[in-house]
Amino acid sequence: MKVFQKTACAMLASSLIAGAAQAQISDDEIRIGYLADMSGTYRDLSGPGGLEALKMAVEDFGGQVNGKKIVVFSADDLNKPDVGANTVRQWVDERNVDMVTGMVASSVVLAASKVVEQSGKLALISGAAASSLTNEYCSPNHIHWTYDSYALANGTAKSVLASGGKNWFILTADYAFGHAMEKDITKVVQSDGGKVVGTVRHPFPSSDFSSYILQAQGSGADVIAFANAGADTVNSLMTASQFGVAQSGQKLAGMVVFLNDIHAMGLDVTQGLMLTTGWYWDMNDESRAWAQRYYKRVGKMPGMVPAGIYSATTNYLNAIKATGSDEAQAVRTQMMATPVNDMFAKNGKIRADGRMVHDMYLAQVKTPAESKGEWDLYKIVSTIPGDEAYRPLSESACKLLPKG
Repeated sequence: MKVFQKTACAMLASSLIAGAAQAQISDDEIRIGYLADMSGTYRDLSGPGGLEALKMAVEDFGGQVNGKKIVVFSADDLNKPDVGANTVRQWVDERNVDMVTGMVASSVVLAASKVVEQSGKLALISGAAASSLTNEYCSPNHIHWTYDSYALANGTAKSVLASGGKNWFILTADYAFGHAMEKDITKVVQSDGGKVVGTVRHPFPSSDFSSYILQAQGSGADVIAFANAGADTVNSLMTASQFGVAQSGQKLAGMVVFLNDIHAMGLDVTQGLMLTTGWYWDMNDESRAWAQRYYKRVGKMPGMVPAGIYSATTNYLNAIKATGSDEAQAVRTQMMATPVNDMFAKNGKIRADGRMVHDMYLAQVKTPAESKGEWDLYKIVSTIPGDEAYRPLSESACKLLPKG
């Protein structure tokens, strides 16, 4: 009788422990929302391709973690903050989404991340650039993964300054991302002995850049920097090419330039352009293998944003596997404690401000003669160690950091 009682108690205890562990996965499912521009200016930057990268990560886990199904929702934010915030609120309220990723236009991300924080969920930001997301707008409920305006300005601007470009004119997208990039460029230029001789802000998005380019030409600046992204960068650089800006001796600095942008404009227009990137598909065997998988699904090589989405999602799912929980802070704590070592980054680390710090790369666009194929577009000039690329915590205004 006593043996039976002991056995029964042991079985009951085991079932209670198992039940508690299972209960840590809310709704018995891991629910991920993918929020991005699926049809507008930033479609090619992330859009449907970023969603495919997310699905690749989910499929690599067999569609489940610890026996719990992974469910993916997706939506087009139309690059509108209210649309993004309302979508995330609906996902949280009606579908109990655990994590939101993609997150491209910084204005949308700022609005959506507030909803994420208020609801106690988690966001993995892979497409947005504004460095303010881990500075004055940092949150315990989001992680900034792929790149930011500070790292891009730090890499590209320093290189152009070193080559003699001292006087700068900045063409800026007039919203949160552009403002952050303009601020970061200005700081780098001035700290390295250069001068910003003029700025102009254009509406987001824009199609006609003629008047802005003429203003930049007339400034007499050594360098015209483009603090915009996506189709805006393509259109502004194409306009500069049509106006013969480079031939007149002014240097062009695309501060947020992606692989798809270079591909769209062609090497005749972009050859020699210096840029900073967080990842390149042709860097090593591991990156090439993943890129080929992506290419077979999407029909084009991935830039750093889809690669970042895959990496962030993979590390998120690994954290759930390790903790047995999809609770935001449990997952974030586990992710912070685990170095990032995958096809995207080696020895990456997540800081207290939510910045995932990893090496960045200074690249130069190849000439048509140097390129050996349609997507053979960059040559990596140098590696910028992560601790040098990103804003040091000593300069941070993040509220999550200890004061003093």
